Amino acid sequence: MLAHMTISNFAIVKTLQFELKPGMTTITGETGAGKSIAIDALGLCLGDRAEASMVRPNEDKAEISAAFLLANNQAARRWLEDNELIDGEECILRRVITKEGRSRGFINGSPVPASQQKALGQLLINIHGQHAHQQLMRPEYQQHMLDQYAGHHLLIDRTRSAYQRWRQAHNELKRLTQSRDENEAQKQLLQYQVKELDELALGEEEFIEIEEEHKRLSNSGELAISSQTALSMLYDNDDGNALQLLQMACQQVNNLGEYDSSLSAIPQMLEEAIIQVQEASQELRSYLDNLDMDPHRLIYLEERLAKIMSMARKHYVMPAELYQKHHDLLKELDNLDCSDERLEDMAANVENLRQQCIEAAEKLSKSRQRYAKELDQKITESMHMLSMEHGEFEIALTSDPERMLSPLGYDSINFLVSTNPGQPLQPLGKVASGGELSRISLAIQVITAQKVETPSLIFDEVDVGISGPTAAIVGKMLRKLGKSTQVMCVTHLPQVAGCGHQQMFVAKKTTDGQTETQMRPLSTDDRIAELARLLGGSEITERTLANAKELLVAA
Repeated sequence: MLAHMTISNFAIVKTLQFELKPGMTTITGETGAGKSIAIDALGLCLGDRAEASMVRPNEDKAEISAAFLLANNQAARRWLEDNELIDGEECILRRVITKEGRSRGFINGSPVPASQQKALGQLLINIHGQHAHQQLMRPEYQQHMLDQYAGHHLLIDRTRSAYQRWRQAHNELKRLTQSRDENEAQKQLLQYQVKELDELALGEEEFIEIEEEHKRLSNSGELAISSQTALSMLYDNDDGNALQLLQMACQQVNNLGEYDSSLSAIPQMLEEAIIQVQEASQELRSYLDNLDMDPHRLIYLEERLAKIMSMARKHYVMPAELYQKHHDLLKELDNLDCSDERLEDMAANVENLRQQCIEAAEKLSKSRQRYAKELDQKITESMHMLSMEHGEFEIALTSDPERMLSPLGYDSINFLVSTNPGQPLQPLGKVASGGELSRISLAIQVITAQKVETPSLIFDEVDVGISGPTAAIVGKMLRKLGKSTQVMCVTHLPQVAGCGHQQMFVAKKTTDGQTETQMRPLSTDDRIAELARLLGGSEITERTLANAKELLVAA
């Protein structure tokens, strides 16, 4: 329930504070006094778009805050808890707009984007504007009104979710199907590339091994000469070699340790060197015996390396990466080879998702049909009460799963009405006059409002085009609604204003060339005077005052 509002420097409002009570509150005032300003300001707290022109001239910023009681609003409480914004039994929405047009929103003191204020606002209050009867001509608004009355939000969410899954899969299938020709061309190119690499048959480590072997064979002459020279110097030269010199040195120092202990380790070191020379000589001899100097093998290796290098340049990779490139191309070709099978699987999945969407939409359609019949009867009864004794209302549903499937199902909604005996049911906009349209719109809004879960409702001059006895009935309908829901109604009709449990008066005041709007609650005597003004205009007589009292007593 909306409990309190504070408005500062908004439009022609300097400062405005007011409290609201349960039941039905009517808001009246002279034309142009700004009766709807409080509703416009509240809209900002609920996430409406902010503009610099909303700030009062010569002021730096406008600020609006609205306090709601959460005692009977579990949905809003859960939302606040889920978003970690809960703060006791009250929720305060605040919006600040600067003269430059920038705005900031707050929920219970925490800064939040306007989208969060709008999401929470839908759970706190429901506003029915004065142009609702114009919106009622639009099929999408008619569907919204029926769905709001039915309250089947879960069915709508399931249908929307199923539709999104189906469309996503459908679009992916369409994309792959359209690129089939491109895939075929790519497949042919890959087959050619893979065939070349298959013929090359390069092993995983083959390039490194060939490169090493080629380096050895191409330098085999130098390797043989150098190895033979080293072997001669170490072991084979009869005129003198390293092994002989080491052996002679070892003999010379073998007994020196007896004379000087510091030389005792040298003989052992020389013996180890002799062993190392002998082993090195054996290794060199073995290497020379096995050294391959086959020129035919060298030619083969050079040709093989040339093919590998050429293929690597062709695929823009290093030669050592060519083996991995071959496997990458094979994998890519495998994916393309199974694309036809994949398309068939995807097509089957798309059809399955479409059937799931149709099933969800069918449940939604059945729910709409059920509540449409219920709403037909209630709106027809309300039309009779609102001085359309022969009126008849019907909601026509046209269903076409093949052509009309959408996130909201496959139904087309059309409000049909007949206002005169013998007149066939026709679309609302073609039959009803302006006054009749206003009454039908009001009946629909009052009836659907009874099913809305939000604990507060605002009707902003929805009684335009209604007068006389019909206005009194409208007032009684809204007052009855106010017994279970907080109702605020901006009106210019005394019959409606008198039905309120309490009444607020809006007036403009000009001081020193500055105009501002004020709002104040009316006492019983003030209400009688205001109702008399609404009844009699500028001249208030004893008769109009008596009529005003009668309105309050009747309410």
